[in-house]
Amino acid sequence: MQQPMLNIAVRAARAAGDILIRSADKASHLEIENKGKNDFATEIDRMAEREIISIIKSTYPEHSILAEESGEHAGNEYQWIIDPLDGTTNFIHGFPQYAVSIALKHKGRLEVGVVYDPLRDELFTAKRGGGAMLNNRRIRVTNLTKMRGALIGTGFPFKVPQHLDAYLGMFKAVTLDSAGIRRTGSAALDLAYLAAGRLDAFWEIELKEWDMAAGILLVKEAGGVATDFSFNDSYLESGNVIAASPRMHQLMYQLIEPHVTNALK
Repeated sequence: MQQPMLNIAVRAARAAGDILIRSADKASHLEIENKGKNDFATEIDRMAEREIISIIKSTYPEHSILAEESGEHAGNEYQWIIDPLDGTTNFIHGFPQYAVSIALKHKGRLEVGVVYDPLRDELFTAKRGGGAMLNNRRIRVTNLTKMRGALIGTGFPFKVPQHLDAYLGMFKAVTLDSAGIRRTGSAALDLAYLAAGRLDAFWEIELKEWDMAAGILLVKEAGGVATDFSFNDSYLESGNVIAASPRMHQLMYQLIEPHVTNALK
């Protein structure tokens, strides 16, 4: 059952990626909608999302949808979680770091995840119990066991400035104990890179479910773990996540936990 659904997710992600590539050179001239503080959408986001939903619904018309631009579409116990363009601000500025993210949940459990980088034609895929792949090659999280030498991914809480002081405490602690921090502007790609061993850990505050659902499955199927800031598995609900290999996750949690406020628990 998973493989046909993964095939549809791949087909939809590639189709959306084609739209992004064709539109990339026009990005600076697009009409931009400001959805909220530092939260943008373009006609390309919506076009790519419509294409994804059309492909999914043509095969699975009864499935439900949760998409960044169009919201929730009711259906059965299968739910597709879609971000047609994770990294919209990067896309608008011509900064080459963005991706399509598609995940599928069944009765609340992640079953399929796809993150597609159309610029590099890198297709990250995962299905529950079936491992994680990059362009059909198996990927694994790193086996690093010390913070020294670790390269860490993160995202800034620019949409939730009330958490900035807490975040800066985390940032300082991780910076002083690691080889460096990278902030690319696409949580989906950061998690895919973690799954592929390009990053050693990742954390962020108040992500949306569509930002990380596919990436979290990639990390888990690549041998990693993910929790919220209370060491529980409610990260999709809270939006707060620490992800890494099991050992690196423990080390990251020890650095981050002292700076977690009650509002982030």
